[in-house]
Order: sequence, then structure tokens, then C-alpha cells
Amino acid sequence: MRGSDVRSGALFSYVDLEARVRRDHPLRRIRAFADAALEALTGDFSTLYSAMGRPSIPPEMLLRAMLLQAFYSIRSERLLMERLEFDLLFRWFVGLGIDDAAWDHSTFSKNRDRLLEGEIAAKFLAAVLAQPKVKRLLSTDHFSVDGTLIEAWGSMKSFKPKVADRNGDDPPPPPSPPASGGRNAEVDFKGQKRSNETHESTTDPEARLYRKGKGMEAKLCFMGHTLMENRSGLIVDACVTSADGHAERVAALAMIEPRADRPHAISLCADKAYDAEDFVNELRSMNVRPHVAQNDNGRRSAIDRRTTRHASYAMSQKIRKRIEEGFGWIKTVGGQRKTKFKGRDRVGWAFTFTAAAYNLVRLPKLLGAEA
Repeated sequence: MRGSDVRSGALFSYVDLEARVRRDHPLRRIRAFADAALEALTGDFSTLYSAMGRPSIPPEMLLRAMLLQAFYSIRSERLLMERLEFDLLFRWFVGLGIDDAAWDHSTFSKNRDRLLEGEIAAKFLAAVLAQPKVKRLLSTDHFSVDGTLIEAWGSMKSFKPKVADRNGDDPPPPPSPPASGGRNAEVDFKGQKRSNETHESTTDPEARLYRKGKGMEAKLCFMGHTLMENRSGLIVDACVTSADGHAERVAALAMIEPRADRPHAISLCADKAYDAEDFVNELRSMNVRPHVAQNDNGRRSAIDRRTTRHASYAMSQKIRKRIEEGFGWIKTVGGQRKTKFKGRDRVGWAFTFTAAAYNLVRLPKLLGAEA
């Protein structure tokens, strides 16, 4: 018998969100790890909120919603709230009931800004890794480090001469106004010398003009850094610095130093950009074996036979390339190729939180393989 295509709204509806999400859905295991990490941060959340006034959106719900934004590559808070309005899976993961109204996107952003002020992202990353099941997956002796560029939230047209020099010198003359008016008028930069010393972005003054390599265009950007443990390829630390030629090595030393306080030596693997004598010597002074790729292109490498003769060096050079998988996910799926935040601290918060989301995505498969 043919069914009838007649639609009538029901007066009552009984929907159990728990029953609508299948038992083997990947988000079930991810939510278990996320909830355990959020539970460990209860004390940190309490210090961010006053005991008086109107209740805000619970920070646990805010962070779960931001995890979904990274998992499903949702590009804006407006679209996230729209998805939360009709998607039962999203409601279940965040903790909203079927009859609860989704938040306004501006309310969500306003409440989220409170979390951006603290070190919640770094603490959340650490809380995920501190869980007993996850801790068994981590290596405490072998690590890899690398950096990547994050485009700033500002166009090249916003890179204008500074208003005044710190020494009191007159600023360079401004470029001639464009022939056509409008909000997004054409601008010709040909023949102009622009650098970070004389210019800055009016949109994000902390962004820096940086060129990734010879023959490539310069962009306004920040530099993101991650530290990966070599056993499972999980990110154990992340940060964002200003984009310059020394940022990668400085950030690498800062991230590996807390882990070098051990009775026996550990190893740190990196690419050719880290092959500098001062960096290698600093690692050795911390009892860290510098498994850095040799850069002998027209120069003398700081890595010699003391390091390369060991079989572990060749193994580290093979494993270190896995750190690019994390960068690929963070920038492509997690939406951090071009940041939506302004200022190094806020960009660093989003980058670190997305690194934690990357770990959460990988944990179900890693634990399944372990079992």
C-alpha cells in the first residue's frame, strides 16, 4: 500500500536525544574524553565568573560547541548557532535539550570572549593528555617540533605607515590615494618599500609581514608552533609567536625545556630550519639530543657524526614528518589557515584549542588500535 505524503504537526513529541545518537558514533568517545577534561577545569572556570549576577552560558557548553565548530569546519558563530538549532547530534554533544533554545550568535561570542582571556585552551589540551588512557599513548623521551604560518585577519591594504616612530622621527610619507573611491578601492603598491619597521597593519598591529621562502609573496601573519610526541603523533604543546626568522627556534626551546628535566637524555627532531649552531648547543646543554635534519647547502651543518651515526636519528627523521598531518588538520579542517581573531594572544588561544580538538579526533582510532 502506498504511503500518504501528508504532513501534520504533532501536538506533543517525545524525543530522546541519547537514543537518536547511535552507540558506535565517534562523537560518543570524543565526548567522554572532552567531558573528563572539562571536569578537571571546574576550578579554573569558577575563577573566571562572579558569584553574583545573571547566569551565563555554561563554559563547558561553550567549549563543546567550539569543538564542534572545529570538527565540522563551521566558519562562523552564526552558522554554528544555526546548525545547533536543528541538528540533534549537535544538541546532544553540547548538552542542550530538545526544547532548549539555541543562543544568539552575538551572545555566544560575548560569552566566549571571557574564556579567551585565560589560559583555558592550554589547560584543556593538558587535561586531555593527562587522562590515564591517553597518557599510555604518549612518549616521554622522543619529540618533534615544527612551525607554520597563520594568516592574520587583515589585508595587505591595511599595512600602512606607522603614525609615529618610537624615537620621535617623522613617519614615512603615506602612499598616494587611489584613483577610485569606495570601501575596497584599488591600491597600487608598486615602487613602495614596506617593512615591519616602518609599517603596521591598522586591522591587527601585532601581525607581521613575513615571506615563507624565496620567490614567494609576503603576507601578514603569525607563526604557530607545535610539539609532537613521536609514539602516537599527538600534539603535547602549542603556541603562537610573531613571525620572524628566529621564532621557530625560540619557541622550540621554550616547549622542550619543561620536558628536559629528566635524569636521562631525550630527543627533539626538527627540519633543516633548526640547523643552527646556537640552537643545537642549547639543546645539548639541556641534555636533549638534537635530531635535526642537516642543512649543508652551501654551509656547514651543526649536526655531525655524534648524532647521525645512531639508528635513532634516521628513525626520528622519518617520524618527524607526521607533524605536518597535525598542521594540515588544524589549518584545513579546524579553520586556522586564516585566523578570525586579532592579537597574538587570541590567535594563540584558538590555535592551541584547535590542536586539542585534533588530539580528540585521533584518540578513538588510537585507542581502538591499542585494544
